[in-house]
Amino acid sequence: MEKQRLDKIIASTGRFSRREVKNLARQGRVLVDGVPARSAEEKADPETARITVNGETLTYRRYTWVMLNKPAGYLSATEDGRGATVLDLLPQDLRRQGLFPVGRLDKDTEGLLLLTNEGGLAHDLLSPRHHVDKVYYARVAGRLTEEDCRAFAQGITLEDGLACMPAGLEILSAGQESEAHVTLREGKFHQVKRMLASRGKPVTYLERVRMGNLTLDESLPRGKYRFLTPEEVECLRKF
Repeated sequence: MEKQRLDKIIASTGRFSRREVKNLARQGRVLVDGVPARSAEEKADPETARITVNGETLTYRRYTWVMLNKPAGYLSATEDGRGATVLDLLPQDLRRQGLFPVGRLDKDTEGLLLLTNEGGLAHDLLSPRHHVDKVYYARVAGRLTEEDCRAFAQGITLEDGLACMPAGLEILSAGQESEAHVTLREGKFHQVKRMLASRGKPVTYLERVRMGNLTLDESLPRGKYRFLTPEEVECLRKF
């Protein structure tokens, strides 16, 4: 791989800013293959060089993948003049890496949102022809029935003529306010809400809990993020 500046390589881990790397290099705390770096501008091959900071070996990420537990009130966009975006929940160094949301969640929808700078895989995960399941937990006003489940399984055509692919509806509880898991293989605008509204069961709360084989980390607080593990990224590649 082409050599890159140490400050760029180390900042790509999301643990240090470029300014911090410069200070660490001046203090002799950045080593490349066991030799103290002369400066943060020094170049190395990130895939073959052994880079340590404060005695800890860094793991280089060619691409960055982040799991965010999205709270309500944030737009799934990189920038928007109408309000805060999900990128505002990340530190500045991550925002500089060109991350973008893999798909969209409505402003008031919470839960699993992936962010990355790997365009090819992100595109594949969103393409309807790849049929990557997206699972949502929904609370609705009204009693869900087996008839609703059959309608979802057959595919619903909305009032404006939009034909939705067959989807899954698993009733978790039924009452004046019902709970369910909804499984989609596409991602049309407000689709879960519109499909349930077409059955007379408007959504009162919506959270995405799974995408492909990746489930929202239950230990991740709302509004917080973590990096995907190499195993999780590889799992996404095998969808």
